[in-house]
Amino acid sequence: MSIAIVVCRQLGCGSTVSVLPGNTTRGFGVSCSGSEPSLRECIRTNELRPGLTVICSESVRLVDGAGLCSGRVEVKSNQSWASVCEADFDRQDAEVVCRDVGCGAPAALQGGLYGEGEGQTWDKEFQCKGKESLLLYCDTSDRENNTCPPGNAVGLTCSEPDDVRLVGGGSRCAGGVEWYDQGEWWTVGAADWDQRDVAAVVCRQLGCGSTVSVLPGNTTNGIRVFCSGSESSLRECRRMYDLRPELTVICSESVRLVDGAGLCSGRVEVKSYQSWASVCEADFDRQDAEVVCRDVGCGAPAALQGGLYGEGEGQTWDKEFQCKGKESLLLDCDTSDRKNKTCLPGNAVGLTCSEPDDVRLVGGGSRCAGGVEWYDQGEWRIVGAEDEDQRDVAAVVCRQLGCGSTVSVPPGNTTRGIRFYCEGDESSLRECFRSYDLHPGLTVICSESVRLVDGAGLCSGRVEVKSNQSWASVCEADFDRQDAEVVCTEFGCGAPAALQGGLYGEGEGQTWDKEFQCKGKESLLLDCDTSDRENNTCLPGNAIGLTCSEPDDVRLVGGGSRCAGGVEWYDQGEWRTVGADDRDQRDVAAVVCRQMRCGSTVSVPPGNTTRGVGVFCYGSDSSLRECRRMYDLHPGLTVICSDLLVQPDIYLTDPMGGVFRGHQGPEMFRGYNFTITCSTQPQYPGGSFLLTFTSSNRTQPAVNHSAAFLFPAADDSHQGNYSCVYENYVFSHNFSSESELLSLTITGN
Repeated sequence: MSIAIVVCRQLGCGSTVSVLPGNTTRGFGVSCSGSEPSLRECIRTNELRPGLTVICSESVRLVDGAGLCSGRVEVKSNQSWASVCEADFDRQDAEVVCRDVGCGAPAALQGGLYGEGEGQTWDKEFQCKGKESLLLYCDTSDRENNTCPPGNAVGLTCSEPDDVRLVGGGSRCAGGVEWYDQGEWWTVGAADWDQRDVAAVVCRQLGCGSTVSVLPGNTTNGIRVFCSGSESSLRECRRMYDLRPELTVICSESVRLVDGAGLCSGRVEVKSYQSWASVCEADFDRQDAEVVCRDVGCGAPAALQGGLYGEGEGQTWDKEFQCKGKESLLLDCDTSDRKNKTCLPGNAVGLTCSEPDDVRLVGGGSRCAGGVEWYDQGEWRIVGAEDEDQRDVAAVVCRQLGCGSTVSVPPGNTTRGIRFYCEGDESSLRECFRSYDLHPGLTVICSESVRLVDGAGLCSGRVEVKSNQSWASVCEADFDRQDAEVVCTEFGCGAPAALQGGLYGEGEGQTWDKEFQCKGKESLLLDCDTSDRENNTCLPGNAIGLTCSEPDDVRLVGGGSRCAGGVEWYDQGEWRTVGADDRDQRDVAAVVCRQMRCGSTVSVPPGNTTRGVGVFCYGSDSSLRECRRMYDLHPGLTVICSDLLVQPDIYLTDPMGGVFRGHQGPEMFRGYNFTITCSTQPQYPGGSFLLTFTSSNRTQPAVNHSAAFLFPAADDSHQGNYSCVYENYVFSHNFSSESELLSLTITGN
């Protein structure tokens, strides 16, 4: 923790949020007191130590306090730090800051509590709702008073953090389990047979609902914990300091099933103002039940009835759920005020979900992407496969889940998987042969919304899209070259080579009832606009068939962008991880960025696998095909290129609701207001938009990946060219991307 504090301070990254266990022995030993301004002032040795991983708060820090959880609140402003005025900061803002720096609830909030600071004062007022996970996610407004009298720089004392937390999962209710003991956070591990009991206690202690998933850990640095599953906190469990694989837990967060027979049954309770409330039978229907069963990782609803699992002792939820049944989380459903404010005794709704499907994908951010798990003997087990059999197993998994075709099979990172053998044409994993010897865990990415059927391989077939949980063919008249480019990209294939109705037969199901309007730059067909079809019939022989060229022989995966991630090279019909010696990594990275048309190399983070095919480049080569390669194993290469961000979109909305994009050259009457909106695809959270135009520039933070700039009373000064520049700080670097121009003309008297 002392070293981490110095690192965050030296980088200007705020306070330390978390120190995660390292997974390499390539680190130099460093010893710090925590007060040093940089690592140069710490003692260091050349002996090898496990690598240190640090998460800093980035946007906020607590300064001149007694420890990690107290100090004067300062926020990042134009790469410098600014104090916050007491008048611009309230209890809800404090709750977010305490959460952002990894501490407990606010205990004290007062101007001048930790001095004044020497820099500028923040020029905005925070408007947090209190539930945001980062201060960056809060709204702000202009300050009513531009001065901050002396003694008003707000100081904050947060309570010490709870003695259990989940880290690295993108939510306080998901991630690796850590336990606070003897002044530091320790990784929690458990024996295989005890993991679900420990996970149940963790979710209960954090107030995070029921356990959805228990993922395998990848380190032996954990404190061993034994629980029966009924304890209220980890403090009541037995623990030993021998090493066990760390425990990763995903909790449902917003809903739980209570007093049932297992994970998949119980009285439905939802989170309401940090306490749990029963749901009245009249406010909950079959579609709501489908979402809850999915949320807690179970199968379809089997029974739904008031009083089925008792009444509970707390309050009753005061809303009516209006789920459509397709949402992945109950939090995503709409709600409305209840028509009847009372819920009679015996009406607290109980739910029994069927046992979950025997295959699922976890950790990939979607039900159609992630590590493969198979339900066996009452628990989820990792699925592994030999290298030569991985794609066949992946094809079966995508088919069984109704997730389209296989897009990618990234390399696995564990040897705990049950071994599967498939031909590739089976309808489910139950039809494949399996053995219980251990193999690398299999990770699969399926297309989810589109598939190519009856073709010769991964990159050809009849185009079918997901429609109301079934698959529909696409009519030739509703699908053009730009749509085809998106589909080929989604499958990891090359450019479209053939596009024709009837090329791969007709199919037996329905026909898609929309026309696609892709621009060709989208990464997923789901991101494309659609419109109603002009003609509601599709004549026989017009189901569109598509042949994509074989994929480029290099790609970057797992980095959230086509221009960042682990390097893979297409060879002998499969994607192989690319590795390189330390001295050659930057030359190889330069070739990869050039070949991918992704600009120049920004960073080459260390790889985390030894499964890479060795590649040697001079750096001036135009593609990896020109480099020498060997099939001995090298650490996998990860590359971040400068053109990381996709091009943002820009459009103008007039008072009548008309929308005009850049190439349309909109006209606006004098005196009318208009709005210019900048937006981008959801690659990374946060960031900001700079709207550049003839007379001046304006900047707004990106909220839900967009920003709207309002212009009242148009006049001649508004005429000219506008563009949006999206800026974001990711992977420890600043990146930007500029939209096309929007040319505005002002007309009228």
